[in-house]
Amino acid sequence: MPLFEADDDDEAGPITVGGRLPSYIKDHRKRLRTRFLEGGAQAMPDYEILELVLFRAIPRQDVKPLARKLLDVFGDFNRVLSATPQRLMAVPGVGEAVMAELKIVEAAAQRLARARVMNQPVLSSWDALVDYCHTAMAHRETEHFRVLYLDRKNTLIADEEQARGTVDHVPVYPREVVKRALELNASALILVHNHPSGDPTPSQADITMTMQIQDAAQALGLTLHDHLIIGKERELSFRSRGYL
Repeated sequence: MPLFEADDDDEAGPITVGGRLPSYIKDHRKRLRTRFLEGGAQAMPDYEILELVLFRAIPRQDVKPLARKLLDVFGDFNRVLSATPQRLMAVPGVGEAVMAELKIVEAAAQRLARARVMNQPVLSSWDALVDYCHTAMAHRETEHFRVLYLDRKNTLIADEEQARGTVDHVPVYPREVVKRALELNASALILVHNHPSGDPTPSQADITMTMQIQDAAQALGLTLHDHLIIGKERELSFRSRGYL
């Protein structure tokens, strides 16, 4: 009977003695869970929150080294969650179970944020809308372009990703944007895209593209309310900056 037993679920090499979890790991996990349940996540550093997530994927190992390694590679908890599966799997110790657990948490966060804005009047829930856009896009490594479609009461009826691009460019086709608005019977729209550099300052290409969509929308009786550029820590509104 080997002292250390391998298991497919333990991706970075399990530590078990006689098939049981060593007491120091078991006690550490219990303490973390108790702190989380009693005090919430606010006072816990990123690596401890990440450990809590990794517990499920790696049930029989000290996951603190892997949590710290992920933070060293990606920078913070949010960037770990939003990293692509390929980049996550490139980190030693990360297999499919860990990658899947992280992407499940990311999907849950996005779904919760999205639920707060879907079928809600956008202009009266603007802060929630901006929070959702940050959750969905702020830490992406490439540019993503999405359109929020509104009805006559400015209620959000559809949130659709239109295109994905590179680190500094995303292809956008104004005709497709307004065509989709007509298909949805939308009356207004909000454009949103991210800048992976972290700086939401619009490029000349961003401004030109926005004006093209505005012209196409106006020709069909649609209103372009705003174009939001999402950076790492802040966003820029074309409307508030006077571009629209």
